Amino acid sequence: MTPVILLAAEQKSAEVTDWAARVGWLVGLALFVALIYWLMREGWKWRGTLQGDLPELPDAPDTTGPARLSMSGRYHGSTTAGQWLDRIVAHGLGTRSRVELTLTDEGLDVVRPGAADFYVPLDALREARLDKGIAGKVLTEGGLLVVTWQHGDRLIDSGFRSDRAAEHNEWVDVINSMINKKTETEGAR
Repeated sequence: MTPVILLAAEQKSAEVTDWAARVGWLVGLALFVALIYWLMREGWKWRGTLQGDLPELPDAPDTTGPARLSMSGRYHGSTTAGQWLDRIVAHGLGTRSRVELTLTDEGLDVVRPGAADFYVPLDALREARLDKGIAGKVLTEGGLLVVTWQHGDRLIDSGFRSDRAAEHNEWVDVINSMINKKTETEGAR
């Protein structure tokens, strides 16, 4: 026999695909992904349970006076003050959403379509600053407006990003001046 004929005789047909094994692997992979998502969801719920001591969020009063500043943008979440990775999920504070912020002489009104709205009275405001990140969101330096406020016995940092980031500096200046004015007025008493 010639070498060409030997090669032709040694060739076999291709293996038939084992569809049962492939389907089994795909079902196993789908179950694994579903398990991971379920565990993440349970972890989120557990974090909310651990933060159950957080009081209900205040609603805006019926009359808040004229708006000093207003802004539309994104709410990126709230964390324990000074701990930018300790996300607070209780009462919907962990839900990212669009936001309409309105600052008045009485406080900060946070309106979030599709999520729980809340109100931060002027007495609860502690500080406003520019930062680069909050749990799950990191931006360029100064790309995030972070407002620190007191809720119950806990200090909370809430992160906002305006549709027009140039507004952030004005918000920091106005909020901090309102806090300082309130502090000076209380100290004079």
